[in-house]
Amino acid sequence: METYHIHINGIVQGVGFRPMIYHLAKKLNLNGYVKNDSDGVNVIFNASYDEADAFFKKIKLAAPEKSKIISAKLFSVPDQNYIDFTILVEDNNACEKQVLLSPDMALCPECRAELYDTGNRRYRYPFITCTQCGPRYSILKGLPYERHTTSMQSFTMCNNCSNEYHDISDRRFFSQTNSCADCGISLSIYRDISTIISSDTEVVLSHIKKGLQQGKILAVKGIGGYLLLCDANNSKAICILRTRKYRPSKPFAILYPGIKSVQNSFELDEQEKALLESPAAPIVLLVPKRGAFYEMAVKDIAPGLKRLGVMIPYNPLLELISADFGGPLIATSANISGSPIIYKDDDALNYLFDIADYVVSNNREIIIPQDDSVVQVSKYTHQQIIFRRSRGYAPSFLDYQPKTKQCIMSTGAFLKSCFALAVNGNVFVSQFLGSGESFESQLMYRQTLEHWLGLYGVKPEVIVADRHPGYFSTEYAIELAEKFDAEVKLVQHHEAHFAAVLAENKLIKKEEPILGVIWDGTGLGTDRNIWGGEFFKYEHNQMERVNHFDYFPTVAGDKTAMEPRIAALCAISESGHQPSILKEKFTNAEWNNYHALIRHANLYTSSAGRIFDAVASLVGICDKQSYEGEAAMYLQRAAAVYVIENGFHMDETYIKEWKAAGPVPTTTMIRNILADIASGKSASYVAAKFHYTLVCLIGVLADRANTKHICFSGGVFQNALLVDWIKTEYENKYQLYFHINLSPNDENISFGQMVYHDNGIKSKPIDGTVSKRKINKEDINDLYDLAL
Repeated sequence: METYHIHINGIVQGVGFRPMIYHLAKKLNLNGYVKNDSDGVNVIFNASYDEADAFFKKIKLAAPEKSKIISAKLFSVPDQNYIDFTILVEDNNACEKQVLLSPDMALCPECRAELYDTGNRRYRYPFITCTQCGPRYSILKGLPYERHTTSMQSFTMCNNCSNEYHDISDRRFFSQTNSCADCGISLSIYRDISTIISSDTEVVLSHIKKGLQQGKILAVKGIGGYLLLCDANNSKAICILRTRKYRPSKPFAILYPGIKSVQNSFELDEQEKALLESPAAPIVLLVPKRGAFYEMAVKDIAPGLKRLGVMIPYNPLLELISADFGGPLIATSANISGSPIIYKDDDALNYLFDIADYVVSNNREIIIPQDDSVVQVSKYTHQQIIFRRSRGYAPSFLDYQPKTKQCIMSTGAFLKSCFALAVNGNVFVSQFLGSGESFESQLMYRQTLEHWLGLYGVKPEVIVADRHPGYFSTEYAIELAEKFDAEVKLVQHHEAHFAAVLAENKLIKKEEPILGVIWDGTGLGTDRNIWGGEFFKYEHNQMERVNHFDYFPTVAGDKTAMEPRIAALCAISESGHQPSILKEKFTNAEWNNYHALIRHANLYTSSAGRIFDAVASLVGICDKQSYEGEAAMYLQRAAAVYVIENGFHMDETYIKEWKAAGPVPTTTMIRNILADIASGKSASYVAAKFHYTLVCLIGVLADRANTKHICFSGGVFQNALLVDWIKTEYENKYQLYFHINLSPNDENISFGQMVYHDNGIKSKPIDGTVSKRKINKEDINDLYDLAL
């Protein structure tokens, strides 16, 4: 008998790969062993070549459903003799660490059934798991994935659990998270920081149910952090939660007991249903049915919006809480708005009683924090749009293989903190890590990144960052470069967006020219203006900025981003027109002050995000917003009203004379919008015509660039109506490319930065005549403020 080695890499740990191989080897009467290593799964065994080849093929065909193989090799090794087939558990520090990390996986149907089986010994055990479900990434301390390298190390299996773990015929054979009520994780409910009401599971669950029924707010420890729960039909409880959380109008997500209850209350197609029931189990934005819209406290849950974020229980504790309560619950990250999710038990007890009436904890440590992922499916063309990529999706990214094995780290942008790591031939894109302006988010970012570097035992050789000098991510990149003696590369914000969507759609090597439509709120341009409404052409590994929205002043730092009325004033300022509908939005003192600021402005922007804000203010939808994108979402909803009644049909655009001769005429567009408003056109008509104008100018620029391929990235393309209108207008004329497994917002920047460097993409210098001003040292703080 010869000896062979099979090496498999990908998402192959924590998904039942070793038990599958063990079963198969036993069935084929092969001797040897299988083990997890830092480089994946390794199988060493005795066989003839034909037997080895057949075994190899069967392994690939029988790969567990939740695994993803990116490489698999069979090769002969020096002869060794084995008398049995075993699963070997040992650390091999000599291995190059390159295994991908498995995401946390939602409660599987088998465990859910056992949870409600009165004859099962895990009946109502809130931490039931198996090889196909449960926490993975969030509890990982080291590589490879074994019980002793996770926070399950603290729990010693009882005899029954140990027998299951070693029983080849059991569903929990070699399940690293295996536990039960006799040996596993325990719940506790706290009245205050030092008072435990009970640590008996059923008593805790009873208190939770009673508290929710009484309108109380509870903080409950989940998979990636603490969640705040309250009755979704109790307006008073929701109002109290908003007040305590300093979250006046940003939508809350709703937890429903199961898919049937969701179907009773919401419009739900098969694609949305599949997302809710998937192993990632994200929050999915859904439209309530007419009856449910009036039955639920929708105005309190998502003020001014039609779609609500909905999820079903993804872990057994939420499953029991939701089923016991029997109705929808608000389920939102436990934090103060602007700060990251709280995941450490001490922090929960120290800070969450400012928001919650009770805190429900458990003694399984969360190693890596994660928020819930958020996804939407567009209504008309069924385009999936990821709003937040976190629990269930992060961190391994299979859609891109780096060209080099050089360790590249990219630090991302600012508001949507996220970093990427290319290491040993694999790519990892972190979960959403909060907004970079808060110290707490910066700390979480640092801790998560340090944990990753420790997992893989690497030091970055190149660190890629944004050009903005005031971003925390850029400052941290420079700090780390000094620490690791690494090279620092800077990539322009919107070029990183473009690189991300190109790579995700495997277009980096495409020979034909590609138009990149990159629209968002802010990013420092190479001409030192603030970009955000950009058109790029990609050809022969080079990006060229071919057009943009015409610049207009931006003043008052971060206030422009939070007050659409100021964006409107800036956008119309160079026309010389002073509409009364705009003046009414300011006091006389404000009016004079802002005009003085505009006259002396030294910051100019092409931001599509600020143009959305401006239009929202002019049509009377939103003058001040309490969270990022609020005004744009209201404008999208207004346009949707028109589309529902008229379809994707509009008589003309707001820039009908423009033929791509020069920048997109922002002032002309705003002036024509004001004319429609003055003539009595409805807000829904104006909003829809504005959307149609944006759609049409894409076609003009594509023809000008002589291309049939168009990519879209940037936070503006979270607008599902805009995406639908683009696809409806152009799908038969152009090849359209959107993000697939990444969000269009700034979460994709870190991936794009890494791709830009890895492929040696070049940026064609822009014509300096388009610049309105030059940056100086004193402007850096203004730029930093604007990013907020």
